[in-house]
Amino acid sequence: MTIRQVRQEDDKRIAEIIRGVFDEFDMPKVHTVYDDPDTDRQYEVFRDEPSSVLWVVEEKGIVLGSCGVYPTLGLPDGWCEIVKFYVDKTARGKGFGKKLFTKALDSACRLGYRLAYLETFPQFGEAVRMYEGYGFHEIDHQVGNSGHTATSIWMTKELWEMCQPHVNL
Repeated sequence: MTIRQVRQEDDKRIAEIIRGVFDEFDMPKVHTVYDDPDTDRQYEVFRDEPSSVLWVVEEKGIVLGSCGVYPTLGLPDGWCEIVKFYVDKTARGKGFGKKLFTKALDSACRLGYRLAYLETFPQFGEAVRMYEGYGFHEIDHQVGNSGHTATSIWMTKELWEMCQPHVNL
C-alpha cells in the first residue's frame, strides 16, 4: 500500500470510485459530488489551490481511494473541509481509509488549519462512526459553499490538540 499525492492520470479512477460508492449505497446524484464537474478533474482542482492536498492510496499500481483537504469557498478563516474521502468497496476493511483520513488530518495541521469540517450522509454510517472516533462532532447546519446541498450530516473537529507537534515554538 502506498499513499501519495494525486496525479493527473488518477482523475478517471477517482471519479469511478466516487460514483461507484454513490451507486453502491443508492445515494442522491443531484447536488452532490456525483454530479459535480470537478469530480472528473481532481488533479487540476487541487493543483490550482496551494492550501489544499488530495491523497490517494494505491496497491499494486491501482488507485483504491482518496481523501483530501480543501479551503472550500465560504468557510470561516482557519477552517478546511475534508473532501473526496472515498474508498473502493474492494479495499474496505483493510485500514486504507483510516490511513488516508489520518494523512488528510495531518496535512490540515501542516497547512495551518485550526478546524476541520466535513459533509456526509446517514447512509455512510460506518464512516460517521469513524469520524466520531477521530473526535468529530455533528453540527446542525451546513457551512461554506461546496455546492453539495444534498448532504444532511455536517461535522467539525478542532485541530489544535493534534496539531501541537507541528507548532514551531
